[in-house]
Amino acid sequence: MELLIAYQEDPAGFNMAKFLSKNMTKDSELFRGEFYDLLIITTPAISADWIHEKYDYDGYVFLSKHAAESGVLALTCHSTGNFGDAKFGGNSKQVAIPHPQLQKFYLQTLKKNEKNFTDFEITIEATHHGPTALNKPTIFIEIGTTPKQWTDEKLCSDVAQLVHEVISSKIPEYPVAICFGGNHYPSKFTKQLLDGNFALGTVIPKHGLDELDEKLFSHIMERNKIATVALVDWNGLGSNKQKIMNFLNSTKLEVIKL
Repeated sequence: MELLIAYQEDPAGFNMAKFLSKNMTKDSELFRGEFYDLLIITTPAISADWIHEKYDYDGYVFLSKHAAESGVLALTCHSTGNFGDAKFGGNSKQVAIPHPQLQKFYLQTLKKNEKNFTDFEITIEATHHGPTALNKPTIFIEIGTTPKQWTDEKLCSDVAQLVHEVISSKIPEYPVAICFGGNHYPSKFTKQLLDGNFALGTVIPKHGLDELDEKLFSHIMERNKIATVALVDWNGLGSNKQKIMNFLNSTKLEVIKL
C-alpha cells in the first residue's frame, strides 16, 4: 500500500489531499483508504526523510506544487535526489529509490486526459531535491506553476482524481531504465514514458553529470536495482560522454542512445 503525503502549507498538495480525504476514514494522524493511506504533514515535503521511520509503506507519493521561473504551466512528476549539495532537502550526493511503474502509468493517464488540461505541458522533470533517504520508492506529483493554479480547487481535484485512479488500478510493468543527459525537462525521456517501452528510474540531467563520480554512480546503481537499461541522451551529455560510457561499460545495463 502507498502512503500519499502533502505538506499543509503547500496549497496544491493540500488541495489534492483535501479532495482525496473526503472518501477516507480518519484514524489519528492518518486518513485510511482501500488502496492507499494519506498523511498531511506540518513540515516541508522536501525534508520528509523521517517519514519511513514512523510510517512503513510500500511507497511514498508526495502531492506538491510546482514552481518555475519560466512561468510555463506544467503538470509534472519526478523522482527525488541530489547529485551535488543538498540545497533543497534530503542529503548531499544521495538519490531516493525511484517509483518507475507508477510514474509511467500516471504520466500516460495524464496524457489520456489532456483535454482537461489544455493549458498545461505534461512532462517529467529530472531527479532533484529531497527527500533522498527513504527506504521505499518515492515520487513527487506536482501541479504548476503559479499560486493561481495551486489554489484552483477544480484543477487540484481533477489531478487528484487521476492520482486516485492510477493507484487504485493494476499498474502495468515495464523494463526500467536509468537516464543520463538532457535538461531539467527532458523531452526525450518524457517521450519514452508516454510512448516508449520503458519506465524510468533516476534521471540524471547534463548539469548533474559533472557531479558523477565512482561512488555516486555505484550509489545510483544500488538505488536502481531493478534497472536493466541505460537511456542516454547522446547529444545531451555535454563534456561527460566518455566518463558516462566508461561507467556504463562497467555494468550489465543495455545502453540505448537517443
